[in-house]
Amino acid sequence: MTDISSGQQNRPRSAVTLAILGIGLLALAAALIALGTWQVYRLSWKLDLIARVDARVHAEPVAPPTRADWGKVNGADDEYRRVTATGTFENDKETLVAASTTLGAGYWVMTPLRLADGSAILINRGFVPPDRRNPAARPDRELGGQAKVTGLMRMTEPRGMLLRSNDPAADRWYSRDVAAIAEKRGIADVAPFFIDADATPNSGGLPVGGLTVLDFLNNHLVYAITWYTLALMVAGLLVYIARSEIRVRRASP
Repeated sequence: MTDISSGQQNRPRSAVTLAILGIGLLALAAALIALGTWQVYRLSWKLDLIARVDARVHAEPVAPPTRADWGKVNGADDEYRRVTATGTFENDKETLVAASTTLGAGYWVMTPLRLADGSAILINRGFVPPDRRNPAARPDRELGGQAKVTGLMRMTEPRGMLLRSNDPAADRWYSRDVAAIAEKRGIADVAPFFIDADATPNSGGLPVGGLTVLDFLNNHLVYAITWYTLALMVAGLLVYIARSEIRVRRASP
């Protein structure tokens, strides 16, 4: 039995079997190389994104896009752009959005700022803890008059959070969906973006601004190395099979 099995193992593979193995392993190696190369391109894109965002965050603030330019606003060109807007807060249209921050769990205070041209921009004025969510618990909040806000432009968040969707009817908010909040509060002529206010202290110390998280996940180099390593392993397997086949054929009578 042992001799028969050994003999079968030492017999050369057929041309069809070798072709199937070769083509399959070459295709797998090519696919892995393609995946690795795609991750290299993604790494370059991510590093460029981080550099662009860093430049925007540390640039001198500019005026936010006017109504005429709202249609051109997009995340690639405008996210995290540092801007300054002046207007009057409509505190009666304040909306609280669930937040998890370095200060703990609580709420973002989203308040429309009415500009001189009649348009409005939703401002994330900052964080308040659960026990200060009620406006009455913040008696020193800015109630009226002209206000100047400097902060970072952010794109609307219409899709809610993972496993938690906004419920406008119940006034429960888990993401900063500008259009939905504006509709719920009756905010007319609102910009399609919002502004994260900076850390300039508010009257009474709340809300706490300047808590924007700038953290871009960047594992592309690790992924690229992984795919390329797997491609080398497949190539090594192909070489091993070829050399084994050559030895078997040389040893065959």
